[in-house]
Amino acid sequence: QVQLVESGGGLVQPGGSLRLSCAASANIFSITSMGWYRQAPGKQRELVATITSAGSTNYADSVKGRFTISRDNAKNTMYLQMNSLKPEDTAVYYCNAVLTTTWTAPPSDYWGQGTQVTVPS
Repeated sequence: QVQLVESGGGLVQPGGSLRLSCAASANIFSITSMGWYRQAPGKQRELVATITSAGSTNYADSVKGRFTISRDNAKNTMYLQMNSLKPEDTAVYYCNAVLTTTWTAPPSDYWGQGTQVTVPS
């Protein structure tokens, strides 16, 4: 069974930095893309950043220039370096991966359990 395990969340003062990690479990044939999403209280889940297996990235306008997404394909691990954090970045951050478990299986969507990031105002 595929698992995505996030780590690195916490409480940080405005202007500070955090680095989130998302490790995908074994038994994965290939990962097409990975991404970070976040959900603040009372709001819908929104895209933060995505990265393809080729390294192409996409960012929400609200985090451009402050957040950097990266991945280590050999380790099936993705990272989100978050700098210059603001109170509006407070949310639960979720890891997402579109992957296949065998060479014949179609790509499927997987989610991590989420990690809390809190930036007090």
